Amino acid sequence: MGAFAVCAMSQAAPARPVDYVNPFIGTDGHGHTFPGSTTPFGMVQLSPDTRTDTWDGSSGYHYSDKTIIGFSHTHLSGTGVGCMGDIMLMPTVGELRLNAGKPGSGYVSRFSHSDEVAKPGYYKVFLQDPKVTVELTSTERVGYHRYTFPKSSNSHVVLDLMHGISNDPKEMYVKVENSTTISGYRMSGGWGGNRYVYFVAKFSKPFLKAGIEENGTRIAGKEGKGKIKAYVDYSTTAGEKIEVKVGISPTGIEGARGNLAKEIPGWSFESVRKATEAKWSGVLGAVTVESKDKKFLSTFYTNAYLSYIAPSLYNDADGSYFGMDKKIHPKASFQNYSTFSLWDTYRALHPLLTITAPKKVPDMTQSLLAEYQQSGLRTLPIWPLWGNETWCMIGYHSVPVIVDAYFKGLLGKNAETFYQAMRDTAMQNYNGLDSYRKLGYVASQGGAQATSKTIEYSVDDWCIAQMAAALGHKEDAELFYNRSANYRNHFDRTTMFMRGRKANGAWRTPFDTRGLVGDEYTEANAWQYAFAVQHDIPGLISLYGGDAGFIARMDEMFTMDSRINTSIPDITGLIGQYAQGNEQCHHQAYLYAFAGAPWKSQQRIRQIMDSFYNDTPGGQIGNNDCGQMSAWYVFSALGFYPVNPANGVYVFGSPLVSKATIKAGSKTFTVEAVNNGPKNLYIQSATLNGQPYGKSWISHKQIMAGGKLVFKMGPTPNKTYGQSMAARPQATMPTGFKYAPLPEPASDKPVVLGLPIRVVCGEDDPVEGFVPDPNMVEGSTNRQRGIRIDTSAPNAAPARIYMSERYGQDFTHRFAVPKDKTYTVRLHFAEIFDGEAGMRVENISLNGKLVLRNFDPFAVAGGMNIAVVREFKNVTPNADGTITVRVQAAPGSPDQNAKISAIEILD
Repeated sequence: MGAFAVCAMSQAAPARPVDYVNPFIGTDGHGHTFPGSTTPFGMVQLSPDTRTDTWDGSSGYHYSDKTIIGFSHTHLSGTGVGCMGDIMLMPTVGELRLNAGKPGSGYVSRFSHSDEVAKPGYYKVFLQDPKVTVELTSTERVGYHRYTFPKSSNSHVVLDLMHGISNDPKEMYVKVENSTTISGYRMSGGWGGNRYVYFVAKFSKPFLKAGIEENGTRIAGKEGKGKIKAYVDYSTTAGEKIEVKVGISPTGIEGARGNLAKEIPGWSFESVRKATEAKWSGVLGAVTVESKDKKFLSTFYTNAYLSYIAPSLYNDADGSYFGMDKKIHPKASFQNYSTFSLWDTYRALHPLLTITAPKKVPDMTQSLLAEYQQSGLRTLPIWPLWGNETWCMIGYHSVPVIVDAYFKGLLGKNAETFYQAMRDTAMQNYNGLDSYRKLGYVASQGGAQATSKTIEYSVDDWCIAQMAAALGHKEDAELFYNRSANYRNHFDRTTMFMRGRKANGAWRTPFDTRGLVGDEYTEANAWQYAFAVQHDIPGLISLYGGDAGFIARMDEMFTMDSRINTSIPDITGLIGQYAQGNEQCHHQAYLYAFAGAPWKSQQRIRQIMDSFYNDTPGGQIGNNDCGQMSAWYVFSALGFYPVNPANGVYVFGSPLVSKATIKAGSKTFTVEAVNNGPKNLYIQSATLNGQPYGKSWISHKQIMAGGKLVFKMGPTPNKTYGQSMAARPQATMPTGFKYAPLPEPASDKPVVLGLPIRVVCGEDDPVEGFVPDPNMVEGSTNRQRGIRIDTSAPNAAPARIYMSERYGQDFTHRFAVPKDKTYTVRLHFAEIFDGEAGMRVENISLNGKLVLRNFDPFAVAGGMNIAVVREFKNVTPNADGTITVRVQAAPGSPDQNAKISAIEILD
């Protein structure tokens, strides 16, 4: 029996939103969520850890695992990078073991999902090896453990400060203060930077003994510093409960002590649990939905729940916090937040909070401003985590969050200060902004993600322009409106794609619409960024020649095959080349409405919801990304979505709810879908407050004013609904705005290279006499800089040639050559990634003939970073005057990405 089955049986007749939440949703597959206890936006996320590494272990827990390592107090929800896992406790029985190990040889324990329960603010599991039942609850800054022990004279609680999720423990300190209190800190490094987490742990029962292991050796003292593990010993009776309260703090041990005293002064686990449940009931009650489908209710409310975990508090109960200037800011006048996954969450999560949790928004935006003021970087945060800038992802997406809050009246009185911070951020030179400002686009180079950056900077610049105009900065408004049109500088009228351009204006070649992930596009390919513009959809539509061309291109994206010319786990949830599993696509199904075909949006949005969201642990198709994946579902299930996240407009989709009531401040706004059902997915007509409503969108002001929106649903599309120009979402560029001319289109004729042909397969620019293949559109490229290459092999190329590679499961280079000659062909390889023989095995064919079978570059060379050259003489061209080199992964090769470094064709 699965965990959800247990949950469902224990709440046979749910009546409240909180009762439908299943925190196991998203813990399987690539969802990367955790099932443990937290409060809405709480600093503590107290949850079991089942692994501390791997990409799918980014949250510390994966549903496929069979053992629990312990219970730590900090976690990330749904991210694609692991971190946190601080201050881990684990109850054990029997021989004391301070290493995690395996069941029977360490403190790790087996468990079963049939013995697990997870609800908002509560987690419970039975540990099979020590036979201890663990229960967890929490407040904002305190984790509360309750352990039910068996009878034993050898019971323990292990405190392992070396434990962490994908981070490097650097310095730890612990002090046994008395027989019920232990304090200390953990400092770790890694993706999240150097972070200090201070703690005070209080035990409900005096322990018989406490011990410390320092740098691998058990010591006799009461304090330890270095690589620290600690433990306490008990003698327990059958069913005896021992509780532990752990306050944490970013400011110091006394901050943790104060948080503990303020938030849980007594010893009542059930009271804390009920109080935390009540907090969740409060935030989840902002939207109540009606449906006959219990599975939908669980899916909806769990996604709502996942939308309220981040950003998370990063301060003490008295308001003190640790700033990006590495100073403690005492008793601040606002609640300081961290864990802003802004590349993801600016799209839907932050707009959702302006409706469902508007009182949180001013402090969240003030936190972003404080980080700008304190970091010394002259940039608003990109992805801030616990007092550090991680520089994760692209764009300066603090900007749309701030601008959206400003126009919705949630920013506060210091709008000019916010504006100047945004302007300053946009005028820096990091992450390609130097070429963006100079050229009007980010210039392409290997790994630059240049096209994606230009498109997303354009979105942010439009937001700055809007606020500049509102504040009377006319020249700035003109500057940033012009910059917001820079996305057009990547549009190639030959291929009809957004594609990379070099600093000299030339189009980047070769161009592969299904590859170039990471090189030209951020976690995506050309299809997924073809419609990534969010702020100027009429301008985007015009690039395709108007409505018909735009609709046809959108249809092509959704209906083509889903092959991707690279291996990347982020591209998931594919319908054609549309990828719901990553955020740049999230608004795209709604774009049909801008071209007068909202019925096509309705069809695709319902398909996405039905295909990729459900009430199982695997019910998230990709990383939840701090709530963005869930916020998309919450909006879409209600029937509307913020395509442009900062203009206060929500575009209609296809509601899943029968009825929803939104608490809009002191008002209520109701959405009703009459005749809704699995087949009745198309909007036939709509009314707003009893009056016919023919628009395919609604404004934030209309929602917050209260009222009732009624959709009449049916099984066939009403193609006239929302078709007229007056019914479509409004244009967002200034009246009379003049776009700069589009760049010259690329040539669609193959480039014939002169003899001798020397091609470097993994580079964009010439390298020591070798040039990129200008016609290559298959496979992907990768590079290793700063490595030493052994080029002692006969006929080896310069060392730089082997520092890159073209890779893929199956790709072919084609070269036009005169037919009346024979040629010498040299193929160059060096294994620069796979560190052992047998990992990458490939088959190489020359003009259709297999010439290298089960070829292993590592094994042939005898190691990594060693050039291997294979020469073939008297090669006759194909009948069409070409020489082809096909590179395929051999069947059974563990790495299914075959590779090649360079090709020479000599006459």
